[in-house]
Formats: sequence, C-alpha cells, structure tokens
Amino acid sequence: MSASRLLARSATALSLALLTQFAPAASAAPAAAPVAQDAANVANTAAVSYRTVKVDGVNIFYREAGPKNAPTLLLLHGFPTSSQMFRNLIPLLADKYHVIAPDYPGYGQSDMPSMSSYTYSFDNLAATIDKFTTAVGVNRYALYVQDYGAPVGYRLAAAHPERVTAIVVQNGNAYDEGLDNEFWQPIKAYWADKSEANAAKLRPLVALEATKWQYLEGARNPQRVSPDAWTVDQAYLDRPGNGAIQLELLHSYGTNPPHYPAWQAYFRKYQPPMLIAWGKNDKIFPPAGAHPYLRDLPKAELHLLDTGHFALEEDSAAIGALMRDFLGRHVKR
Repeated sequence: MSASRLLARSATALSLALLTQFAPAASAAPAAAPVAQDAANVANTAAVSYRTVKVDGVNIFYREAGPKNAPTLLLLHGFPTSSQMFRNLIPLLADKYHVIAPDYPGYGQSDMPSMSSYTYSFDNLAATIDKFTTAVGVNRYALYVQDYGAPVGYRLAAAHPERVTAIVVQNGNAYDEGLDNEFWQPIKAYWADKSEANAAKLRPLVALEATKWQYLEGARNPQRVSPDAWTVDQAYLDRPGNGAIQLELLHSYGTNPPHYPAWQAYFRKYQPPMLIAWGKNDKIFPPAGAHPYLRDLPKAELHLLDTGHFALEEDSAAIGALMRDFLGRHVKR
C-alpha cells in the first residue's frame, strides 16, 4: 500500500469514528461500526508507552507500542539523537507490530553513567542492547538500523542470527565504500591518533550548528523538518560530560570497519530479508554505502529517497508504507 493510500485510509477511519461518536444513535450508519472499531483498535495499539528497565545497573529508557503478541520490531537510533527519531514512525507500524525503541546509555532518557563506570564503545553498547532485549522478554525481532544503530544492530545479528527476522537499513553503513567521503577524514585521523589536536577538530560535531545541519542538510523541504528534533538532541548533548562521551564513541567507531567482513559474511550466509530506505542526499552516509549491500544480498530491496541523513523527518509516511509492505511479506507471527 502506498504512503498516500495509507494516510487516506487512516484519515477516513478517524472521520468515521468521530461521526459515530457524535451522531445520534438513530442516524448512525450500520456499516460505520466495524470501521469505527478498527479505528479505535489502531488508536489503542499506536499509543506509545514510555518505560525504563535496568540493565547491569543502568536505566535504559525505551518506547513501546503495539500488541505484545505481534512480531517485534527493534528500532536502533543513530547519532546524535535517541529513540525520539522514531516518534513519527512508531504509530504507523504499531497496529500490526510490537515496536520497541531503546535509548543507548548516554543518549535520550537513558542513564548517562560516567566514563569511569561504563565503557562507551560499540562493543559495549551492543552488549547492553543485547541484555536489554532479554530484560524486556524479546528473543526474536526485525531490526531497523540507522547511523550508530547499524554497528550496534549488526553485532546483535552476527551473534544471534536466529533471532533476526528481517533488517531495515536507513543510512547505516557496513561497507568501506560508505566511509570514503570528506566527512569521515578528520574522524579517521582521530582513529589513527587520539590526540587533543585531532579531538579539537571533532568537538564542533556536538555543537548546535552541527546538530541542526545533520537534520537540514539534504532535506528537500527544510521547512517541513521540525526544529524540536535538533533542539531536543542538543539538550542531551549539552549535559556536562556528554561531549567527552561522544568523542569516545567517535573514536570507538573506528572499531567497526574491521567487523565489516564478518557482517558481510553473515549477510551472505543467512540472507536476512533486507529493505534499504536511504536518504540519498546524506553527506555523512551517502548512497555509495547503500549499493554494496546488493552484492551480498541480491534480493534486498533498495529505495533511494530524496532527503537527507534523518530521512524519517520528511519521509516517515513513505518509509512506514515501504516497511508495512516489506514486513508483511517477510515477517509472520
């Protein structure tokens, strides 16, 4: 179903529900009751709960929606955001799927333990999210990975291939070609030499101007991107000590490319169903990182969208429609 038809159907259901609620009982159309009930069910399942669970002493915040007996979608966010990046997508999926979106330690509403008490590395973020899935009773899921979510999610998938039912990739890298651009040059220099001089070149990445740039660069209509998104992200980045955490993770990102061959081998061996919905105007993860997936997963479905790094800001409806079609064909109860 296209995004426009999906939205039209939702609007029709809502209108009929309102007419049924306020019209006199004698004049209510008999056919409206099932549609109104359907609308009520969608509204109930799409309602998001905001929860916290403790993992190794760290409070992990997560958003949860949808029936718990439905197939689970695990949504993994990128930098510098949190599960708030999925705020528009979750209601589009929660009538059919059990949707869970956690915040990593140091992000969003999760705890931000000190660097002396928590190791901020991609290995450890993945270990925490792995334990998180156990804590919330999820042992099988489809993954949605974006930006930092890709190296976290691919660690989970490679370690537990039997748990992953499908993968949705949105501007998340697993190939060297995806890092061969100007944005990554100062970061690669920091991987090679963790000096103060190289760190100083990266500190602007956690400033408001850079956060706003990540949302607006490549957007086809910047006026449709809510300023609430980068304002919320920046509030978390500006917490005392968070800048040092972000630098540590930027350095740890250098541990991801050595894993690429193993992740690619996982793709080739297990052939997980994959939907690639990629903002083609992204200056951080350009389309050069999207196409190589097809080498290892020739049945993967690739869609290049006319938007930027945070594609959900402009195209949540389109991505939601693509996901409903894709998941409906590949993920069963």
